Amino acid sequence: MTGVRTYPAGVTSWIDVECLDVEAAKAFYGNIFGWTFADATPPGAPSRYVIAQLAGADVAGIGVPVDPAAARPGSATWNTYVAVDDAQAAADRIVAAGGRVVAPPTPAGEGGILAVCADPTGAGFRLWQAGRRSGAQLVNVPGAWNFSNLRTADPAGSQAFYTEVFGWSIEDLGFATMIRRPGYGDHLAATVDPDIRERQSGPMVPPGFADAIGWVEPLAPGETPRWHVAFTVADRDETASAATRLGGTVLATGDTDWTRDAVIRDPQGATFTASQFTPPS
Repeated sequence: MTGVRTYPAGVTSWIDVECLDVEAAKAFYGNIFGWTFADATPPGAPSRYVIAQLAGADVAGIGVPVDPAAARPGSATWNTYVAVDDAQAAADRIVAAGGRVVAPPTPAGEGGILAVCADPTGAGFRLWQAGRRSGAQLVNVPGAWNFSNLRTADPAGSQAFYTEVFGWSIEDLGFATMIRRPGYGDHLAATVDPDIRERQSGPMVPPGFADAIGWVEPLAPGETPRWHVAFTVADRDETASAATRLGGTVLATGDTDWTRDAVIRDPQGATFTASQFTPPS
């Protein structure tokens, strides 16, 4: 087993929020999630970047847009990164499948190589060819990343695109549509989570859930196609109250058989879901 969490090609591996005021974002997310921060701005970089940490483990990034002058107040956004072995080869597949490469593969210091892309519907995402930083080192615990979910008006077209580009399996479970990267559960079992198969073997667990990397969700009214991030929290209502107290806005709340969720917009405009896990007894 290894203590470093690594990500096979095709698995969502990192998230970050781009905003105009890094210090304000640190104050907001540090208070609601308990994050601490470490500067990770590459030498000579035109914009600032910090790593959010929970219990000493990397969980997310906060950065200023590469061109702050072109960014609008209130336009902050959460980004989702997909791990790849070769960023240029993945970018070529994206174009061939009908997507766009908004910014070509570019070194991000010693951390790795990133590219900014969009699927055929316009939903933006990023590629990450890992160097020194492999991705999030703590997930699915209160204060950490849970899932990135694709919100699309074209589920069939999205399935064709992402299956071709990343080898995903997108499966309708009846109550939800799951995105799987086949083999990811085996990777986790061999590296950082040896008990994953036993833990997820119950009758309430969907087949293949160990390979799950996200979900496909319908668009909300007026929403454009995008990737939406969700964080695990210990208490949905406490998190929503804290976010409101700190200048955020609770856009919606809802309960499912498994979760209690709140969709929150931070003070700079980035939206995310705070999700409390409440499995059936």
